Amino acid sequence: MSADSQKQAAGEAAAALVEDGMVVGLGTGSTAAWFVRALAARGLDIRGVPTSDSTSDLARELGIPLVALDDVRRVDLTIDGADEVGPGLSLIKGGGAALLREKLVWEASNRCVVIADAAKQVKVLGTFPLPIEVVRFGHVHTGQRLADIAAEFDLPPPRLRRSDRGLVITDGGNLIYDMMSGRIEEPAVLAAALKSVTGVVDHGLFLDLADEAMVGTDAGVVRLTP
Repeated sequence: MSADSQKQAAGEAAAALVEDGMVVGLGTGSTAAWFVRALAARGLDIRGVPTSDSTSDLARELGIPLVALDDVRRVDLTIDGADEVGPGLSLIKGGGAALLREKLVWEASNRCVVIADAAKQVKVLGTFPLPIEVVRFGHVHTGQRLADIAAEFDLPPPRLRRSDRGLVITDGGNLIYDMMSGRIEEPAVLAAALKSVTGVVDHGLFLDLADEAMVGTDAGVVRLTP
């Protein structure tokens, strides 16, 4: 199976977890998009809480009723993708620059399921660059402090994310720095250090948040727990 076929299989399997009446967190990215499409096809009576403007646009196009996070007490189930799935379902997210809204929805959810293709499962986090969302004001100084932290972990300084259209701006109007780590031996320690920096809104380490993973493989969808 191709990676895209594996993503589709995982997304469709995750859509089967949703029940009538649920408030559902709708993730961001190519794998989550397969889930949103499969969910719309089921025609359930649900409300979706989107984690990005792009997901909101897709859900509206497909006829999924949406609700703001602040208008619900809790989210019953969130389904979202990841850039890496490591031991204990530790995750790196944020490749799509939606990590802040994703984490807000995840932390408001009763259950979180991550969906991915087989290549996303790794033995140690860090091959994928770790995204760090920062406010625009004074971001150069914030980036220097992040470089100091990277040096403490023997990592190169993070780079400001750019596209062919210029600086990457998140839905919240912030910037993204990417930390090229290679290996993150102590993700909880690194997460705490990054969050301690004034100017850092949040980072792409999602630790102790996923309740289950559904990974598309050539042999079918494999379900994993922490």
